[in-house]
Amino acid sequence: MRLLAPLIGRRARLRWLHLIIGGALLMPYFLVGTVLVSMAGGGAGLFSSVPAQLAAFACALPMVAVSGFFPLVRPLSVAAARALCGVPPALLADGPARTRQARVRTTAWFTLHLGLGGIVSGITLALTPFALAVAGLPFSAALRESWPAAGSGVLVEPWALALAPFAGLAMLVAMAAVAAGAGELLARRVPVLLGPTPEDRLAAAERRAADLAVRNRLARELHDSVGHALSAVTLQAGAARRVLDRDPEFVRRALTAIEETTRRTVGELDAVVGLLRRDEEPGGGDLGSGEPGDEGTAYGPGLDALDGLLAHCGVPVAYEREGDPGDPRVVVPVVSREAYRIVQEGLSNVLRHGGGGTPTARLLVAVRERELEIVMENPPGDRPAVVRPGGGRGLRGIAERAALLGGRSEAGPYDGTGGSTWRLAVRLPLTGRPEERS
Repeated sequence: MRLLAPLIGRRARLRWLHLIIGGALLMPYFLVGTVLVSMAGGGAGLFSSVPAQLAAFACALPMVAVSGFFPLVRPLSVAAARALCGVPPALLADGPARTRQARVRTTAWFTLHLGLGGIVSGITLALTPFALAVAGLPFSAALRESWPAAGSGVLVEPWALALAPFAGLAMLVAMAAVAAGAGELLARRVPVLLGPTPEDRLAAAERRAADLAVRNRLARELHDSVGHALSAVTLQAGAARRVLDRDPEFVRRALTAIEETTRRTVGELDAVVGLLRRDEEPGGGDLGSGEPGDEGTAYGPGLDALDGLLAHCGVPVAYEREGDPGDPRVVVPVVSREAYRIVQEGLSNVLRHGGGGTPTARLLVAVRERELEIVMENPPGDRPAVVRPGGGRGLRGIAERAALLGGRSEAGPYDGTGGSTWRLAVRLPLTGRPEERS
């Protein structure tokens, strides 16, 4: 059986079926070809004339080639080849053929598939009953009497009848070999003709890059919101524990702040997880391209919610503002959301690196002529107040947010206030469009 596996094994059978499907798809074109041949004067005995049938087959192939230019031919052909040809799926392209090169390759494949499929289907339909009849001659007198060559050929000889079953079996093996060879030819050609073109590879790379950008953006959102909440809750819980017996009112305020912080963070976490789930569902929502202003990622609080964040952040903040940063007519929503996250991450840094005692901070949010300026300062501590595993991405995330909007950020020690402080300064264009900045 191992010797016959290349001819009748599972892979060979699936490829044979693939060829039979090609022959079935060829039939409408072949029937139109028979009409054309009959109109040209070859109608008499068309189906009994091999030259006429070959002429009809030759007329059918150009029509098949024209049909191969339709956009849906490639995805249907790829689906059939993946299921039946035994070719690794990664070697085949996805989606309709959109470039000239891809369309030419697709029509070449479609013509080859239907052409070989028509030949193999014709051999299968004609040779199978003939081979079985030859193999059955020694066992059926009625079959021998009705055989066209009975009484006038070698089949009347006893030795010929004895060899007839082997001859019939040899015909079936030869037919299987032809089908296996045609299937192998198609399997070798399918990556060349239905494989991705350079344009397909570029489009796939762009899709992967866009998806990665969106997921990185969501990871940054989670880092900023959840990381800030953990830092604030840890600081407030530690402070409350230290004064539990001496200042019950402070403990009550700390627990209230913890409750508000966790409730707000759970809502933001639900928004991010909801976007991820909607993207994974069939026909789900789009996460967007990850670019600023893309409504696929338009979610989260803005500067109008900044007062609530500062009230329960666990850090005494001296907040100053110039203009009205919470007005969407002044600061577009995408800039407002990114600015909120930047302030949130800045507060997280204050909590994590604010020294041994309760840290303090100064925050300025100013609406300039074309820019939104965010400045946060705090005295640097000699040791972290809160150590959170997996940290260290906050300042990089702030720089990425600012760069995506066409802004800039700076962070580090600053001596401009008469003493050494840690200073975070971010400037964002009010429109959120880098090309509109002067």
